[in-house]
Amino acid sequence: MSLALTLVLAGCGSSGDGGGAASEAVASEASSPLDIVGSFYPLVFVAEQVGGEHVAVDNLTPPGAETHDLELTPLDVVSLLDADLIVYLAGFAPALDEAIRGAVAEQVFDVTSSASLDLEGEDHEGEEPESEHHDEDDHGGVDPHFWLDPIRLADVADATAARLAEIDPENAESFLQNAAALRFQFDELDNEFQQGLAECARLDLVTSHRSFGYLANRYGLNQAGIAGLSPEQEPSAAQLANVSDLVRAEQVLVIYYEKLVDPGVAQTIADETGATTDVLDPLETLSETASGLDYFQVMRSNLAALRRGLDCS
Repeated sequence: MSLALTLVLAGCGSSGDGGGAASEAVASEASSPLDIVGSFYPLVFVAEQVGGEHVAVDNLTPPGAETHDLELTPLDVVSLLDADLIVYLAGFAPALDEAIRGAVAEQVFDVTSSASLDLEGEDHEGEEPESEHHDEDDHGGVDPHFWLDPIRLADVADATAARLAEIDPENAESFLQNAAALRFQFDELDNEFQQGLAECARLDLVTSHRSFGYLANRYGLNQAGIAGLSPEQEPSAAQLANVSDLVRAEQVLVIYYEKLVDPGVAQTIADETGATTDVLDPLETLSETASGLDYFQVMRSNLAALRRGLDCS
């Protein structure tokens, strides 16, 4: 008989401290962290911060990958369905939407309602770029990029804490306290943006595609996207002409593009109009080339880039 088996049998026969090895195994299982899967970086970040030591979070989207184009292997799906909780945004990654049809309701947390998605993000072809200030100003699909508004992401963090508390009530207080501390950080970041963008000579935010609507809406900017919500969408000749006209008319200084997207179109408009280019990070993923180590650092880098481009004092 092996030593390991001998020890197990001895533990089972012990009447010492109330269960021996068997009770220790139960205690170990009870204290194991929840297995959480987040569909992309902002949701992973929130789950990690809210869950703390009580969760182990896996990011379904690898660094530098496009969440919209996420592909899952059969092994990925099996692993996904073994998770205690899947935190995702419905419609953002079609492959994930398909995969979780096999999950039970208790395993799935869709953040859509807590994110309060209410901005539509596409222009009709040939129309001039419009402000993101009001829902009725925009057309087409709903903009999913809510996390670029820190207060909306704080709301999602609160909702995530509540959901974690449901499946792990023993640690509910910890989750709620972590969410409150995280909201304080989001409030601080929001105040920095409010103050940093309060006095700007320009308010037109020209971007390679329309992923910054919630940020623009919150801080009083007018987003003009060269392309639509998807970075793969090719702008029409009319869209290019309209954006170029806007850049000239409003004396826009900077055309913003994303590190993971070809800057060619943004650079072309900049060359034609005398503007320059700079990077804004949409934070769908945290790549190795990101200008920060976490959400807060990258958002503050975005703020610095906005202040330069919008000529803020």
